[in-house]
Amino acid sequence: MTTILHIDASPRGDRSLSRRLSAAFVDHWKTKDPSAVVITRDIGRSPPPIITEEWIAAVFTPAETRTPAQQRELKLSDTLIDEVGRSDLIVIGAPMHNYGMPAALKSWFDKVIRIGKTFTFDLQRGDYPLAPIMSGKTLVILSARGEFGFGVGGVREHMNHLETHIVTCANYLGVEESHVLAIDYQEFGDERHEKSVREAFEAVPCLVDQLIGQVCPIAAE
Repeated sequence: MTTILHIDASPRGDRSLSRRLSAAFVDHWKTKDPSAVVITRDIGRSPPPIITEEWIAAVFTPAETRTPAQQRELKLSDTLIDEVGRSDLIVIGAPMHNYGMPAALKSWFDKVIRIGKTFTFDLQRGDYPLAPIMSGKTLVILSARGEFGFGVGGVREHMNHLETHIVTCANYLGVEESHVLAIDYQEFGDERHEKSVREAFEAVPCLVDQLIGQVCPIAAE
């Protein structure tokens, strides 16, 4: 049985293309794998609060000596990390905001990448002391971008701090394989945008079919 963590980071509702694209992906997966469990986390509408000095202090206080207030500080983080831990597949619908992550998604990553919970730190490893605790997860990013050319070899590849940042952070959540489907030209609203929307939605079933045998071999039989 596959467990999918479905995250939407857009503050928009029905107008959000990334929401529609991520919903299409999860819906198609469910048609292929009806037994899949979907954990939904809408951080676009309910963003996690940014980290504070109190939150950091609680993280670095040994669990056995944390005060009740510190335990409350970490309650949401513990819940979010548990959702990641239970998932086989992480599906993130995220628009590009100022060439990077929406603030809500950055705050979510800040809450789930946590020492002793999702990664370990050991200076005996030399210049690379961090190592993820979890493993074997697959990530799918469904994004919408106002401009174009953000892919490999594109004219704005060097400006893409959305998918690149997500993939870098997701390594510390045990993600070992990543895939991206993106809609471009949103601010132009021309035939290029319409073509990009159409191609992205047409690619969803192909990506699901590609992945389902890897993430859920039984459903693919």
